[in-house]
Amino acid sequence: MVDIISFEKLYAKDFYDLNTEWLRTFFFVEPYDEDVLSKPEQYIINKGGHLFFAKLKDDIVGTVVLMPIGNKGHFELTKMAVSPKHRGQKIDQKLIQHCINFTMRKDIPKLIIYSSRKLESAIYIYRKHGFIEIPVEPDCHYKRCDIKMELVV
Repeated sequence: MVDIISFEKLYAKDFYDLNTEWLRTFFFVEPYDEDVLSKPEQYIINKGGHLFFAKLKDDIVGTVVLMPIGNKGHFELTKMAVSPKHRGQKIDQKLIQHCINFTMRKDIPKLIIYSSRKLESAIYIYRKHGFIEIPVEPDCHYKRCDIKMELVV
């Protein structure tokens, strides 16, 4: 049974480790990633963001962030990672659904995802949860991004 819990400082290293492993497996760690991942309180929590963890027994096996963007109350669903030995167990889907439920409770009007078409299974899961593709702005802050999706909640 996987529980989704909110940020606790004692899991900051898990957040860093899960995300850097995922990025190194599929892409590379960009300077922006390094800043955010190494200082989640400064870059996420203190800026009004929300960091969630998937906890299985006593282990943190996944993570995801909701980060405010712009001035319209929209949030970016970002920094989602699941440990390699727990991939394929739908933990990512539980994290996404938790974020969607959270945004509905908080009256957040829209979720945005920046991703890469290389991640075909992730794109499939986003679409399954109702995200639709929209144009990527030319100055996107992720070099790896070639697809942007939104979910109007």
